[in-house]
Amino acid sequence: MDNRLLFPAVVAAALLGWLVAMVFGDVTWLNETAELLKSIFLSALRAIVAPLIFFSLVSGILRLGDTAELGRIGGTTLLYYLSTTSIAITLGLISVFLVHPWTYTEAVTNLPTSGTELSLLGDESAGVAGLLAGVVKSTLINPISALAQTNILAIVVNALVIGLALLLITEKESSVRRGIATITDALFKITGWIIWTVPIGVLGIVYQLSVVTDMSLIVQLLSFSLLVVVVTLIHAIVVLPSFAYFLGNMHPATFFKHAARPLVVAFTTASSAATVPVTLQAAENLGIRKSTFSFVVPFGATANMDGSALFEGIAAVFVAYLFGIELGAIEIVVIFFAAMAASIGAPGIPSGSMVGMQMVLIAVGLPLEAIGILLIVERPLDMIRTACNVEGDLAGCTVIDRFSHAALDDTAVDVSEATAETVSA
Repeated sequence: MDNRLLFPAVVAAALLGWLVAMVFGDVTWLNETAELLKSIFLSALRAIVAPLIFFSLVSGILRLGDTAELGRIGGTTLLYYLSTTSIAITLGLISVFLVHPWTYTEAVTNLPTSGTELSLLGDESAGVAGLLAGVVKSTLINPISALAQTNILAIVVNALVIGLALLLITEKESSVRRGIATITDALFKITGWIIWTVPIGVLGIVYQLSVVTDMSLIVQLLSFSLLVVVVTLIHAIVVLPSFAYFLGNMHPATFFKHAARPLVVAFTTASSAATVPVTLQAAENLGIRKSTFSFVVPFGATANMDGSALFEGIAAVFVAYLFGIELGAIEIVVIFFAAMAASIGAPGIPSGSMVGMQMVLIAVGLPLEAIGILLIVERPLDMIRTACNVEGDLAGCTVIDRFSHAALDDTAVDVSEATAETVSA
C-alpha cells in the first residue's frame, strides 16, 4: 500500500466508522482492529524519531565541510537559513492567532489518544525559574539517555554539540563522516518505509475518529489547510523574493523565470531532495557561482525547510485546539524553537516533515494521534510547502553568493594592489 491509496483509505475508514456507529453502535472487534493498526503505525513513528533527529542534525552540520568553509560560506548560509525560517515560523504563529477559522466549530475533545511520552515543560506551577531549571535539567543529559527517553530537546542539544566537535576534529572525507552519512541515509530509508505504510495507520485512526466525531472535524481540517496554504504563499511570494531582491540583487522577474522549473518539479514530486539536480541548474542559470550553489542547494535540501517550519507551527496550535489543550506563552516559545530545530535535517522526501512534526508535538505534550489526522490533508500541503522550501534554497543562493564572496573579492583587490605596488617599486 502506498500514499496514492491514502485518500481512498481515509474515505473508506470514515464511511465505515459512521455507518457502523449509526447502525450497530459499538462493534468491539472493529474497534480492536482499528486500535491495532493505529498502535503499529504510531509505535513505528516513535521508534524512528529519536535516532533520525540525532543523526540527521549531526550529518547536516558535517555537510558544512571544513572550518574554512564554515567560516566563509557556511556562516552566511546558516544566518540566512535561521533568518528565513524564523520569519516563516513567526508568520505562521501570528496568523494562527489572528485568523483561526476552525474555532468557529467546537473542539473535538473526545478524540481517542494513547498519551504522549514526554513533555518538555514539566510543572508550570513552579514558576518561570523553576520551569527553566527543569528544562535545563532535562536537556543536559548524556546522548544515550536522551535517545532512550526520546528527550527531543536533549537530543537536539547533544546532536549540535557532537556535530560541531566532529566538524572541527575530523577530515572532510574521514570514515567517521562517511559512517554518519550512511547511518543517516539508512534512517531516511526506514522513514520512507514507514511513510509508505501511512494508509494502514490512517485507516485505523480515521475509523476511530469517525466513530466519535461528525463532519465538524472535516470542516476544521479544511479551514486549517486553507490557512496553511495562504500563509505559505505569502512567504513564497513576498518574503523570499524580497530577500533575493534586496539582499541578493536579483530582480523578481528574473528570479521566477529561472525558478519556475524547479518549483514545478518540487510541487509535483513533493521532494526537495529529488529536485536538487534541477535546482542546481536553475542556480547556474541565475549566474550564481558554482562554489556557492554546489554547497547551498544540497545542504538546503535537508536544512532549509521554511514551508515545513511554518506548517509545523500552525499545525501545533491547531492540534492543541482540536484536543482541547490550552497553550500559554511558554508553550508557544517552545513550539517556535522546536519547529526551527525540526526543520533542520528533515528528510527531503514526500511527507518527510511528519518526522519533525512528531518532535514539535512531543515538545509541548500534544498527542501523537494528531499525526494521523494531519496526514488526511498532508499530501497537497506537502506539495505546496516543498515548492516553498526549494524557492528558499534558490533565494538563499543569491544572498549567500553576494555576501560570502564580497570579502574574498575585497581581499583579492587588496592583494592585486599590493602586488602592483611591489612590482612598481
